[in-house]
Amino acid sequence: MSSNPLSTFISRLFIRPKKEAIPTMPWSADDPFERRPKPATMFVLIFGLTIFGLGDAVIVSAVWGVTPWTVLAMGLAEQLGTTIGKATFLVSIIVLALWIPLREKPGIGTLLNIIIIAAMIDIALPHLPTPTSTFASLLTVIAGTALIAIGSGFYLTANLGPGPRDGWMTGLHRKTGLSIGMVRTVIECTALLLGWILGGDVWFGTLVFAFTIGPMVSGVLWVLSKKKV
Repeated sequence: MSSNPLSTFISRLFIRPKKEAIPTMPWSADDPFERRPKPATMFVLIFGLTIFGLGDAVIVSAVWGVTPWTVLAMGLAEQLGTTIGKATFLVSIIVLALWIPLREKPGIGTLLNIIIIAAMIDIALPHLPTPTSTFASLLTVIAGTALIAIGSGFYLTANLGPGPRDGWMTGLHRKTGLSIGMVRTVIECTALLLGWILGGDVWFGTLVFAFTIGPMVSGVLWVLSKKKV
């Protein structure tokens, strides 16, 4: 008995499969370290990172808790007296430096990830309204998480190098032998704890993001895989 597309999509959103692969799309680069990617690949990469950064800003505007790494950026911004975008840029540079002992190699996507996401947070945040009710804050966090998921889907399928945090995760996985899930959990919890200590915004929105971002990214990748031409 075959399932209909809607039930398959819902299952994809809420039941994470044992093994997933990022689909190869018409715009995907053949080599993550290409020096002169196709214009279509660059467009998709920049589009995805822009949407990702916008989603981050939308979640911050909810004032209802932010993503673990943004908690760290907010705490750092509080201590340094700077913007969240600039603090996000600084955190990304620090994480990228941690690649050195792991012998990870950045791609164009890695570098643009650092620049575009941080810039979009500072560009978009001043223009976003602050929700006036708990329900509006919840919807705002969900909308921001959805934007991050959509941005992630396009950015990942461009295949031009992992983001600083993803590269650190896979490098530690290879060096320690621990599972990807364990390494990612430890990294996210460490960023969250440090950010909370520094004064970052931890609240219900942080939990909403934590429990929905995985299924949402999975769903976006599934949709893209079905739209291949």
